[in-house]
Amino acid sequence: MPKPSIKALQTAHEKLIKARNKVDPRFHNGIYERFVNPIVTRDHVPLEWRYDLNPKTNPLLLERLGVGGTYNAGAIEMGGKVLMVVRVEGNDRKSFFAVAESTSGIDGFRFWDEPVVMPETERPDTNVYDMRLTKHEDGWIYGLFCTERRDPAAKPTDLSSAEAQCGIARTRDLKTWERLPDLKTPSPQQRNVVLHPEFVNGKYMLYTRPQDGFIDAGSGGGIGYGFCDDMTKAVVADEKVFELRAYHTIKEVKNGQGAPPIRTKRGWLHVAHGVRGCAAGLRYVAYAFMTDLEKPWQVIAAPGGHLIAPLKEERVGDVSNVVFINGMVERKGGELLLYYASSDTRMHVARTSIERMVDYCFGTPADGMRSYACVQQRLELIRRNKALKAKTKTAKG
Repeated sequence: MPKPSIKALQTAHEKLIKARNKVDPRFHNGIYERFVNPIVTRDHVPLEWRYDLNPKTNPLLLERLGVGGTYNAGAIEMGGKVLMVVRVEGNDRKSFFAVAESTSGIDGFRFWDEPVVMPETERPDTNVYDMRLTKHEDGWIYGLFCTERRDPAAKPTDLSSAEAQCGIARTRDLKTWERLPDLKTPSPQQRNVVLHPEFVNGKYMLYTRPQDGFIDAGSGGGIGYGFCDDMTKAVVADEKVFELRAYHTIKEVKNGQGAPPIRTKRGWLHVAHGVRGCAAGLRYVAYAFMTDLEKPWQVIAAPGGHLIAPLKEERVGDVSNVVFINGMVERKGGELLLYYASSDTRMHVARTSIERMVDYCFGTPADGMRSYACVQQRLELIRRNKALKAKTKTAKG
């Protein structure tokens, strides 16, 4: 087979990074815009991270350290640029973090020269992934992520039992990271933990996901919350579930907090993921809700159904039929960028605004929970539109 030249690989890589992204004309719901292209893929990963470019040691120009996916990125704005801490998964199944930056936040994402060097704790991580970034009012940027290790109680023949906890690190610049002890909670496992961006009654507030069934929430778990005094020794002694799972909904199997919430005039805007079963397996979607400004655990608006679901090419990937969101950035003028991954493979962005999302949350009916009630909601909408049409026709007549 013909050997490509290093120059040809570099030219193709630059062309990919510099390609402009366009709004996808195939999609419209008035809430947000989708874009034609993913914003970060495995092909965006620098060639130097994948190839030995020395002809003497790699004369056939073989990829030495391949990458399978770039997804589930936390996001933040710094210095007028959007920075994503991307989960990069190598061909060896190990994930690591790497920063990709863009001026527009929609295209042109380029990785920094080297991936993040995340310090280890006394118990080394086997795998780290899915970082949420919180710019906290205490002056630090916190990265909360899942750290996974093999369950020490598993039998020698059991190679799949994992212990998942919330790893914590803090930084000023996303370059130098201080690793802090893992979060301690009453639940033996933790994933999808997010730090609230402001103090609540003088304490740090964390959104958690107690292990399914560990805390009796009335319907079997959901998104929890708790407080701690010190993030350098983070302990949440009491978890309460405030965003419940529910039968025959988009969050029937499980749900988890997405990005840190954003303060608006009418409340805290949240994004989360919900999971249900279907014939193709588990289906992950993103949904939104709002909570009280003074009591961020008190839901005040909960539009029914999903906000973002996998469409077309997004449905295909390493774990199909999935969108997962843990990055959300407010930009100048109230523009809001939602960073979501599709099928554990690549990163996308949806563009909306704070105004639209608040309108969506408060103006969209809540889940009726029964087919009959949902039909009544739709009938009410249809009849209002009919009345408006008739009124308009009469006025023109």
